[in-house]
Amino acid sequence: MIPPLRAELSVYHWPAIRPLIPAWRTRSPARPSGTPDTEDLDHYMIPPSDTTTVLVFSHRSEVREAIINAVGRRPAADVGRVSYVEAGTIAEVLAEVDAGRVHLAILDGEAQPTGGMGLSRQLKNEIAQCPPVIIAVRRRDDRWLAVWSQADAVIVHPLDPLTAAETVAEVLRTRRPQVANG
Repeated sequence: MIPPLRAELSVYHWPAIRPLIPAWRTRSPARPSGTPDTEDLDHYMIPPSDTTTVLVFSHRSEVREAIINAVGRRPAADVGRVSYVEAGTIAEVLAEVDAGRVHLAILDGEAQPTGGMGLSRQLKNEIAQCPPVIIAVRRRDDRWLAVWSQADAVIVHPLDPLTAAETVAEVLRTRRPQVANG
């Protein structure tokens, strides 16, 4: 027979878990956002209403779908939700990136007629505020080409959902603009 769980074990000690709760969840009208206990968390958490736009490029819709399914709608709790824009041609990619609507681009390195590696190098060299780029390659040995293309990260087919989501989250974390206190 399993003994019943005691009530005091199921109650969390508030000061111990306070740093783990997102700042946007603990704010109230009585506590402005500039108070010392929330200001440290503000630039780490993205409120759930904010979404990150990820462009997924491949000439094959199956590859785009595989990338979107592997990364998911929320790659990590601290980076917020992700919305996707699919692009099947280079013209669509350039239009979205030029318009500044993309926070991250995931490009298929095997796309035809122009692959994601060449497109990544073009974006990095021609666009001043280029979003971070992740290249999806078929062979692990092709990672050196992704380095040549100036990509920020590489994912390898077949896509592992944990690795793909972790890679996207890491790139989004490192590219998040830092808040300067002045």
